[in-house]
Amino acid sequence: MIVLNTNHGAITLELDFDKAPLSAANFLDYAKSGFYDGTIFHRVIPDFMVQGGGFLPDMSEKETRDPIASESRNRLHNTRGTVAMARTNDPDSATSQFFVNVRNNLRLDWTPSNPGYTVFGEVISGMSV
Repeated sequence: MIVLNTNHGAITLELDFDKAPLSAANFLDYAKSGFYDGTIFHRVIPDFMVQGGGFLPDMSEKETRDPIASESRNRLHNTRGTVAMARTNDPDSATSQFFVNVRNNLRLDWTPSNPGYTVFGEVISGMSV
């Protein structure tokens, strides 16, 4: 379990090392290193998702490690409360940024015609934060 302490309260996450080992380990490594300290949720779209893990309050972007490969074919779905890796248009471009689905976003799942977004965990408490 990982606890994200925000200025609005704590969010507790459970990571899925079985179905998304690379993404879960990547997130944990960033968390353990203190990388997320002082970062903000810089993209908040009501009734969709909240994204963080890469920007400081002045909107300067933090330098990251190399990207990781997508694990979006893991059959985990972008449902309310799940945590997924943010990325660019390149499916294998995820680094430190992640998002929490605040509703079911199944259109973000992998399909043969859509590379999708890798779900690697879920909020187990603090969803109201």
